[in-house]
Amino acid sequence: MFNDSLPTFWSIWVAIITLIVILGCLWLVLAVKKSEKYKEETEHTVGHAFDGIEEFDNPLPRWWYMKFLGTIVFGLGYLVLYPGLGNFQGILNWSSTGQWQEEMAAAEVKYGPVFAAFGEKSIEELAKDPAALEVGGRLFANNCAVCHGSGAKGAYGFPNLTDEDWLYGGSPEKIKESLNLGRMANMPAWQGILGDAGIEETSHYVVSLSGRAHDEALAAKGQAHFQTYCAACHMPTGQGMQMLGAPNLTDDVWLYKAPNLTVLESVKQTLRHGRQGVMPAQLPRLGEDKVHLLTAYVYSLSQK
Repeated sequence: MFNDSLPTFWSIWVAIITLIVILGCLWLVLAVKKSEKYKEETEHTVGHAFDGIEEFDNPLPRWWYMKFLGTIVFGLGYLVLYPGLGNFQGILNWSSTGQWQEEMAAAEVKYGPVFAAFGEKSIEELAKDPAALEVGGRLFANNCAVCHGSGAKGAYGFPNLTDEDWLYGGSPEKIKESLNLGRMANMPAWQGILGDAGIEETSHYVVSLSGRAHDEALAAKGQAHFQTYCAACHMPTGQGMQMLGAPNLTDDVWLYKAPNLTVLESVKQTLRHGRQGVMPAQLPRLGEDKVHLLTAYVYSLSQK
């Protein structure tokens, strides 16, 4: 469906093209009907064959002909009643956006009081309420599961919400802040500064922080790079900084561990190209009460 923002020229262009196609179909079916040589079934053929199969030169079946005309009439009638000719909205003035808004308004009248009642309770209280968690689980499935998975265990580039490792903090307040405002990570690319050798050395130092196998000589050189370029966000110890969303590099949680790469190769890839993860803000879409309930559900996932 086209909206009113479509420029006038293109609106007229679309309308003309649409009508030409429909009227062209009408002309074609009428022309074929009029040019029929035989008005009854015949043994005569059209004069050519396809893979040895000849086609009889019979008139169009009447039911097919009438159905084709009916389809054209239906199409023209639809374009009079509903959108389809550029910016013309149809005499019924219907739009999919308008219908969606009506359905959302009706849902708000029906379910708004339910979410408002949940919104009056604390997040900790809701996290222990089976009824609240059931509704919160549905909100999660509809709005979050596409990235974090139906079980909330995350995937490549999407955090696991069921453990105790939190980029921006796992308290009810921090979770709600993440849902309300969204998050935008910014891990810069270091290839241009460190070069291939520096990337190799720093990567070995980074994996050494979590006790993984590494080259000690390369890691020793990489430590200097880390303290110069990485410690400001990840802290000198590599334990991360939740204020910036900089991950802890000393544990065994790797957000960007590619399935087909080792941790060392994944770290190299991250250092070379950087990371720009985005968590969209949910408050404009869901409203305060639903975000409050969704916060309780997400919070409950990591409470053993």
